[in-house]
Amino acid sequence: MSQPNSVTITEVQAAQVRLTGVAHRTPVLTSRMVNDRTHSQVFFKCENFQRTGAFKFRGAYNALAQLSAAQKQKGAITYSSGNHAQAIALAGQLLNIPTTIVMPEDAPVVKQAATRGYGAEVILYNREETKREELAQTLASDRGLTLIPPYDHPHVVAGQGTAALELIQEVGQLDLLLVCCGGGGLISGCAIATKALSPDCQVIGVEPELADDATRSFHSKTLQTVHNPDTIADGARTPSLGKITFPLVLHYVDNMVTVSEEAILRTMFFLWERLKIVVEPTGVLAAAALLEGVVTAPKARIGVIISGGNVDLAQVGKLYNS
Repeated sequence: MSQPNSVTITEVQAAQVRLTGVAHRTPVLTSRMVNDRTHSQVFFKCENFQRTGAFKFRGAYNALAQLSAAQKQKGAITYSSGNHAQAIALAGQLLNIPTTIVMPEDAPVVKQAATRGYGAEVILYNREETKREELAQTLASDRGLTLIPPYDHPHVVAGQGTAALELIQEVGQLDLLLVCCGGGGLISGCAIATKALSPDCQVIGVEPELADDATRSFHSKTLQTVHNPDTIADGARTPSLGKITFPLVLHYVDNMVTVSEEAILRTMFFLWERLKIVVEPTGVLAAAALLEGVVTAPKARIGVIISGGNVDLAQVGKLYNS
């Protein structure tokens, strides 16, 4: 397969320059208990400490920062149920760009409130009656807004890739990098950065078993879809990889695996209790593959991207009892 040229390491490095002093350079945590359990050396890149609580801010800011003066004046629009919504809203506030967010009416009230709190206009829709992509595209056309989708955009991919860039710059060469996968923006960018800085490192994507479209796409080399999968990892409920991210995943990623709902919950509570960090279900997908033995690499240096920590605390009791 020919190399996709939609996003390169040059774009990821340029994104890092744009994000310097704006995005947090998130901490890397280690755990002797995790190292003993996995017989390896594990480095957790904690994007739950990123602005808005997830890696999404990296891509959102990188994309909005590159709009033309005319585009910035008219504003940007996106569709998202949570993390990308807040990321675009905050990035717009910082860059003085008006933002409009299309969100499902059943999105957590706390996420709707946070998005409005960053100054965005929130437009709600019914998931059963409306396709969010079509609604956002219509609004973009009617209002002259620039659409910045959650993952299938080269500037978003490049921004997300700065997470792995920072990790390898800090800890050095890796043998393995584990990254969660929804629409493929994070794993695409991280894989591009990793193959440039640590060429021998294997990059593996992790999905929920109940939302395994990217894993099936990777192994079949044909784009597969999933419809509203019933997984607690809400950030991985995307219907499919995108036109930009699918070729990037096929080219740069070495393997894709899945983890069960039970594994996600066990890992989330393990990280809460042992590492003392608040992580959301989607945020622990990569860690779950390692800690549950889905992926094993003894005596290896392993990077794990913790993608986010936006948990609705009111729902935690339900998770414990599920």
